[in-house]
Order: sequence, then C-alpha cells, then structure tokens
Amino acid sequence: MTEVTFLQNSLLTKFVYPFLLMFFVLFAVLEKTKVFGSGTKQINALISFVISFIFVSAVFPKEVTSNLILFLAIALVVIFVVLLLWGFIMGEEGLNIFKNAPKGLKWAIGIFVVITTLIAVLWAAGVDTASFFDRLFNSSWSNQFWTNTVFIVLVVIALVVVLASGKSKG
Repeated sequence: MTEVTFLQNSLLTKFVYPFLLMFFVLFAVLEKTKVFGSGTKQINALISFVISFIFVSAVFPKEVTSNLILFLAIALVVIFVVLLLWGFIMGEEGLNIFKNAPKGLKWAIGIFVVITTLIAVLWAAGVDTASFFDRLFNSSWSNQFWTNTVFIVLVVIALVVVLASGKSKG
C-alpha cells in the first residue's frame, strides 16, 4: 500500500484543490475581461468565491475537471518531451548536430521522434501493443501487405529522387 501524504488527504483533493483552481481561474478571467469594470477586485473575488463554492458542491463538474486536469498534465509532459527532442534535431542555435544535414533528413528524424514518443506514451499508459503488432505483422494478409507497401514506398522515393534531380539540372 502506498503511503498517503497530507497533500493527498480527501478533504484537500475533493474540496480545497478544486475550489482553489476554480477560484483563481475565474478571478483571473474576471480581472482580465473587466466584466464588472476596472478596479473591482472585491466584486470579482466575491463572485469567484461564490461560483467556486457552487462548483465544489456538485460532484459531476469536479470529476470532469479533475479528469481534464490529469489529461492536461500528461499532455503537457508529452508535448514537452516531443518539443525537447524536436529542438535537438531542428534547433538553429546551441546544439547543431544536424547543421549540415539535408533538410529531408531532419524531417525524417523529427517524424521518427514523434512516432517513438507516441509508442513510449502507449507503453507508459499500459496499452497492450503486443496484440496490435501481432495483428499487424503475423496475420495471413500481412506478408502481402508489407511487400506491396515497401514496393510502393521505394517507387515513391525513386520518383522523388528523379524529379528532384531533374529540377536541379533544368
């Protein structure tokens, strides 16, 4: 059994945190939009306070908000990882590993990083990817599918190379 800290107390997680989140978000929106005019911090605070209390008294909005906050936290971490790796590849300053590399190579590595991050997120989430890969590579149709796919990709690459070399000469 994992240990529970005082920050994970039921009172805090079911009442205080949702209340504070709603209060500060509403207060910031009311202050920024100046719905009740300028210099009305007390009115904005009171309205945010009342709406936040109404919010925490209902169960469904709290559950929706907590699920969205969990999703947002995970999404922010994933986006940060992708952008960090993307910055290593495409960065203009600092770490110039691919400074003299062709532009297509940068994009190919960038796409590889995004796909790899997606697979890592699926693995971290506990999604059963083994059955997906079994279906994709060990089915009765997969041999023909992958043979045709590789052939089409090679033809497209050959066409791109021929057309690109034709443009540079002419």
